[in-house]
Amino acid sequence: MSPVQQPAIRNRLLAALPREDLGRLARHLRPATLDAGTLLHEPGQRIETVYFPETGMISMLARLEGGDVLEVGVVGREGMAGLPVVLGVDTALTEAMIQIAGTVLSLRAALLREQMEQSGALRSLLLRYAHAEHAQVAQTAACNGRHLVEERLARWLLMAHDRAGGDDLALTQEFLSQMLGVRRAGVTVAAGILQKAGLIDYAHGRITIRDRAGLEAASCECYRAVATLFDRLLGPDHRG
Repeated sequence: MSPVQQPAIRNRLLAALPREDLGRLARHLRPATLDAGTLLHEPGQRIETVYFPETGMISMLARLEGGDVLEVGVVGREGMAGLPVVLGVDTALTEAMIQIAGTVLSLRAALLREQMEQSGALRSLLLRYAHAEHAQVAQTAACNGRHLVEERLARWLLMAHDRAGGDDLALTQEFLSQMLGVRRAGVTVAAGILQKAGLIDYAHGRITIRDRAGLEAASCECYRAVATLFDRLLGPDHRG
């Protein structure tokens, strides 16, 4: 598989690098298309490869002893999966899974470590991204503990919409209940509220975003807080 060409870079994190630093890194990046459900790394498993999404979305999942699965963070083209490598760790507590099919640029973890030693700009950018990702996880925890289910659902749909590349999202009740940490009945009620307000259509495991601005108004402040943080790090992004 040929290395990616620099002009083709669509990952916002990589695109924020100075041209010279990006050029050195781009020689080692390998493009791939990954289906929904693909596991990138599992808890406790050595991280051999890191991934920079160009399209689609990766979920960071915490699996509990009772069998429950909770989403604690998401990664799209604003970031990378395999963040522990940046912090000098080679395993993670969470599972990284492709939630929305898309394309990624992969890089061997050992090569990322080498490039970080050679490039102060890369090292600084990735450490600042680590801060932003930590803030996203912390905001998610606060959101899950305090906000209404319909507000949390609106927030999650906005995050998915930012990364999906379209208005139609294939999302079942079971999946959404896992992502939000609530019962399926709670998802049904929350989705019904958003649908009645004309913000979404929801039927047969598919959600269509009808009113993006209205969905942002229905969401809690957590969506905008995290989006603003990433825009500050990487520059404004065009959403919706």
